[in-house]
Amino acid sequence: MKQYIIAISIILLLASCSSDKKENVVETKPATVNYPLATVEKGGVATVIKLPGQLAAYQEVSIFPKVNGYVKNVLVDIGSKVSQGNLLMTLEAPELEEAALQAKERFARSRADFAIDKERFLRLEEAAQTAGAVSPLDLSTIKAKMVADSALCNAEKANWQMQQTMLGYLRVTAPFTGVITERNVHPGALVSASAKDKPMLELKQVAHLRLQVDIPEAIAANLKDKDTVSFYVSAFPGKKMNGFISRKADNITAEFRSEKMEIDVMNDDGLLSPGMFADVILKSKGNMDALYVPKSAVVTSTERKYVMLVKDSTRTKVDVSTGNETSSKIEIYGNLKVGDRVIANANDEIKEGK
Repeated sequence: MKQYIIAISIILLLASCSSDKKENVVETKPATVNYPLATVEKGGVATVIKLPGQLAAYQEVSIFPKVNGYVKNVLVDIGSKVSQGNLLMTLEAPELEEAALQAKERFARSRADFAIDKERFLRLEEAAQTAGAVSPLDLSTIKAKMVADSALCNAEKANWQMQQTMLGYLRVTAPFTGVITERNVHPGALVSASAKDKPMLELKQVAHLRLQVDIPEAIAANLKDKDTVSFYVSAFPGKKMNGFISRKADNITAEFRSEKMEIDVMNDDGLLSPGMFADVILKSKGNMDALYVPKSAVVTSTERKYVMLVKDSTRTKVDVSTGNETSSKIEIYGNLKVGDRVIANANDEIKEGK
């Protein structure tokens, strides 16, 4: 009985302590967090961009045979420097030479026949001045034959000239000044005009090169012809080379969202070669009509890119697209205006609302 009374006393004591604790609990509201703010300003963000590029020959051509024949002589090899019009190689095709000779003989014969018919017609026409000396039918017949022989003579002449042109293809000449970069034939080899697997020779113009670079569309829109471009190549570390934008594709590729541009590079000293990779340095002035904020104000998630606008103590996510950026500032485009206030150090854990 005494143990039972002690147990009840302990239970009442614990209940009294629990009641006292509940009375001492004070409900507190979460403290309002004040985030540092930044002002949306107008103006372009000038930046320096490094992009990969590649040097290519200003002109290049793969030389294939125009006619079937055997290689007679090859006067150049890999690395040979040639000028426009230089003879590179000669072919031989006996059947073409025979066809040209036959075409020349046919032309000569048709020209002789036409000359005889023309002389006969002129004599008959003169004789026809005397009434009854020449039959009108005979005069018309010889005139028709003269006209036919004239047409045949012209056709044979055209055929002979074509054969002469085909013979000209046996002499392969350089279409422009450059360097032979590939040779795939030797004397005695049979070459075919229908085979296009490997060229006989490859010629590239290397004194004048094209530096080709793909530029993101946001940056390409602010670049113009003659804008200065600097570049470096790994073959000459630290050697700065300059050029100007010469051509713009005026087309954005759907795959990479970029525009191809070319810079003309003069290579008179021959230091550079087609195929070299280059690090292209572009100085972009930025879009002067754009807005900009601190780079830390833009939040990029897997779903969107936005800034956290603060207005009347209310936070709102505003979707933006971006342009030029530096380590501290970034251009933005969205439903914002100059003077708006955004959270300077935003992140995706900050929620909308007050």
